[in-house]
Amino acid sequence: MFDRRLITYFDWGLLALTVLLGGMGVAVLYSAVNAGGHVSQEGLLLKQLLWFAIGGGGMLLSFFVSYKKFDQWGLVIYAGCILLLVAVMVFGRYGGGARRWLVLGPVSVQPSELMKIAICIVLARYFARNFMGQGMGVKDLVQPFILVLIPFILIVQQPDLGTALLLFVIGGSLTLFVGVQKKTLLGFIAAGMAAVPVVWLFLKDYQKHRILTFLDPGRDPLGTGYHIIQSKIAIGSGQLFGKGFLGGTQNALDFLPEQHTDFILSVLAEEWGFVGCSLLLLVYLLFLAWSLNVAYRCRDPFGTFLAVGITIMNFWHIFINMGMVMGLLPVVGVPLPMVSYGGSSVVTTLLGVGILLNISMRRFLSD
Repeated sequence: MFDRRLITYFDWGLLALTVLLGGMGVAVLYSAVNAGGHVSQEGLLLKQLLWFAIGGGGMLLSFFVSYKKFDQWGLVIYAGCILLLVAVMVFGRYGGGARRWLVLGPVSVQPSELMKIAICIVLARYFARNFMGQGMGVKDLVQPFILVLIPFILIVQQPDLGTALLLFVIGGSLTLFVGVQKKTLLGFIAAGMAAVPVVWLFLKDYQKHRILTFLDPGRDPLGTGYHIIQSKIAIGSGQLFGKGFLGGTQNALDFLPEQHTDFILSVLAEEWGFVGCSLLLLVYLLFLAWSLNVAYRCRDPFGTFLAVGITIMNFWHIFINMGMVMGLLPVVGVPLPMVSYGGSSVVTTLLGVGILLNISMRRFLSD
């Protein structure tokens, strides 16, 4: 029998913020693919709307079933995403120097995006069962480390180092939220710093160039530094109020690469200036604060950890993408949630919102 309390507790504020972000994303994407007559890209807007519809359907499904079922199915969901990553290595579509997509009929899916949700679920499940209120030691962190390491290795093979590292960042941030013993944390920091020279040796040439370009964009202005230089020009030229809708010259004249995906914030900055970017940032801050409030009000450890994990996932996407387009972080190919073009990214974000709505609705229920 349907519990009417679910309607009473439905989080309309979180849904409204999600719809607002989606609307802003569609408006910016429209400009990114239409300014200057980007005829070959006009179909991307329709595809994005289709992905929003698919993601909306997934969001509905994800909050109709109690979030506590994700606790029970956590390992199954994780294993399913691992199998999808393995399938990418065997059957995946190759493009842009990488094999990251599975073709399912008329659409292409990027399983590494779905893996982010799976990591949040499986780690929340582990921490809810094993956290005793004290900081965790090395032995307590072996299993979470392995759970993140397996998809990390598979995603690196695609290759997609940015997404792979993001899994570790999400897992590490959630672990810090749960609590780690001080000596254990210091040990991991020391080990990470000692591993940097070793990791550098295993990086591919293009990955090394990205890091060097981040440190000095002018070393290769027509090559690896081109993206970030043009992005900075677009952002700076927007000044306070921008050049107006469809008025961005960097976008219209095709100086700005990847203007509809990773660098879509540069389009917004050029057309709407500092004011437009501040408005988007304000909406993101409200969205993240609302998500954390869902975690704060939840009475169940699993629900709390899961809500925090999804919030962390969205935060790092926003932080890394914005830092990347401004030249404050290396270019790693992380999309801006609900704004950048990308089906798998949109679906993953909306699934996460659906889970947050699920937790918010059922936070007062005992089962």
